[in-house]
Amino acid sequence: MSGIPSFVYVSYIHATPEQVWAALTDPEITARYWWHRNVSDWHVGSRWEHLATTDGAVHNAGQVLESVRPKRLAYTWQNWFHPDTPDSTVSFDIEEAAGAVKLTVTHADLPNTEARGDFAEGWSAVVSSLKSLLETGKPIDLSSFLPEDR
Repeated sequence: MSGIPSFVYVSYIHATPEQVWAALTDPEITARYWWHRNVSDWHVGSRWEHLATTDGAVHNAGQVLESVRPKRLAYTWQNWFHPDTPDSTVSFDIEEAAGAVKLTVTHADLPNTEARGDFAEGWSAVVSSLKSLLETGKPIDLSSFLPEDR
C-alpha cells in the first residue's frame, strides 16, 4: 500500500464487551456519543452507513468485513466527501481486561499522513465520548469537532 502507518487507538472502558459492542453497532447509541448513526445489520458482506444525525445524509459507508459479536468488528470506510480517496479499513477489537474492556480501534489503508492526522483526532474524540457515555451516562459534547459542512 501507501506506506502510511495505520492509526491505532486503545482505550480501557469500565463496561462489558456487550455494552461496547452495542455502543458501536446500535444506531440510537451511536447518535448519542457521535454526530452520526451507524446503520447496518452487521453481517459480513452487508453495507453499513454513517448517517448524519442532523439530516440523515450518508457521510461515509462501506462493507462489513468481520462481525464477531462481541469481540471484533471491521468494515471498509468510503469517504463520501472525498470520493477520489481510496477506501480504508476500520477495525474494533473488544477484549476483557481486568474488569473492564480494552477497545482497540485501528484505521488502516490510509491514503496519506494528512488523513492519518484527521482520523487520529476524530477517533480519539469519538472513543473518548463513547467511554464517557458508557461510564457516566453522559457523552462528551463533540459539536466543536463537527465540520461546518456536515
